[in-house]
Amino acid sequence: MTNSQDGAELLSRRSIAIAAMSTVVEWYDFTLYLYMATVLSRVFFADGATSILTTLGGFAVAYLMRPVGAVMFGHIGDRYGRRRSMLLSMAVMTVAMLITALLPTYAQIGPLAGLLLLLIRCVMGFSVGGEYTAVVAYLLEGAPPHRRGLITSFAAMASEVGALLAAGIAALVVNAMSSADLAAWGWRIPFFVGAALAGAILAARATMQESPEFTLQQQRGTVPKRPLQHSLANHRSGILRGFAISALGSITYYVGITYVPVFLTSTGVSTEADSLWLATIAAFAVIAITPLAGMLSDRFGRKPVLVTLAVSSAALPIAMFWVMSGSPVAALSGAIVLAALAGGVSAVAAATTAEQFPSEGRLTGLAFGVTTATALFGGLTPYLAQLLLQETGWAPVPGAMIAVVAICVLPILLAMPETAARKPRI
Repeated sequence: MTNSQDGAELLSRRSIAIAAMSTVVEWYDFTLYLYMATVLSRVFFADGATSILTTLGGFAVAYLMRPVGAVMFGHIGDRYGRRRSMLLSMAVMTVAMLITALLPTYAQIGPLAGLLLLLIRCVMGFSVGGEYTAVVAYLLEGAPPHRRGLITSFAAMASEVGALLAAGIAALVVNAMSSADLAAWGWRIPFFVGAALAGAILAARATMQESPEFTLQQQRGTVPKRPLQHSLANHRSGILRGFAISALGSITYYVGITYVPVFLTSTGVSTEADSLWLATIAAFAVIAITPLAGMLSDRFGRKPVLVTLAVSSAALPIAMFWVMSGSPVAALSGAIVLAALAGGVSAVAAATTAEQFPSEGRLTGLAFGVTTATALFGGLTPYLAQLLLQETGWAPVPGAMIAVVAICVLPILLAMPETAARKPRI
């Protein structure tokens, strides 16, 4: 097995594959919740003008729990190992998804149903907190330095596989059932599928190796005893850059991809079922662009690729949302462009954010920067986009939100040092 630049052995292909595919579950669940938002609003809340906003509010509240979970699981990963952290978070996710599928509805217990849904979403958000960053760090630490962009992009690509599964299964269920059956019991099917998927990933993770860089820390005696203090004392600039990069990645993804079905349904451009099928097509665009963006960042560097994507994110989304408000055919083209932008940012951001920190304290540093940005610019932005759309009636307003964040992040990206290794190191 080849050695990395710091003397740590690289991960086996099997461990890399298991880790990369692990992010399927996280994005399946949270994307499913958004894609099923209009259905869940009818099932768990009283029908009314605010039911969709209340459902999206639950999504936002759950995301606010992610930084809390990230700090906890980041501490476990930095202190006791990446593998242990990933096993524990997936175990909690499995239970939370199963409970979601078994929840009583508004028709059965009234307003308490909505409260229970929000509570279990908070548990899910907590467990997911350290999930994606732990996987990214694990892949980065076990990959050859000159292939880290490509290999860590697999986590982003697998995430979109999860989103694709969510969109496809949601579309199948919505199309196959009457509205009455869907509200009565059909909505549970996608969540049962998610629970089974999470259980399978948990079993696979039990066979993974520990991160080679963490093993090296143990051998050298450099494992931080207090990861939280260590990160705040030594990695403040890395936390800021991670926050900025993740802010761009989060808003392009959650407004530019997962909010799109709600946007199309709310504006009357297409039905719930047609919007979900369009989201499924857009997911294929993300899966195609993600490894390409990762390879480009290995070839040309993280910085130039991210700067190009940020400029594109400032220039294109307003026009794309305006186009999507015209017709279903135009909506498809706009959604694909937005999906490609989001996929590119997510792919390059995976390696870039993790490379802002040394191995010691990496997960905790990512928890502060990346997960906090995801909570603010991922969980809150679909709710804010819908609220602004309802208040202003201006269809391009979600695109304007993306453009503003991209413009604010651009100076930080321009000042950021390059972290990519341009050629193999032996």
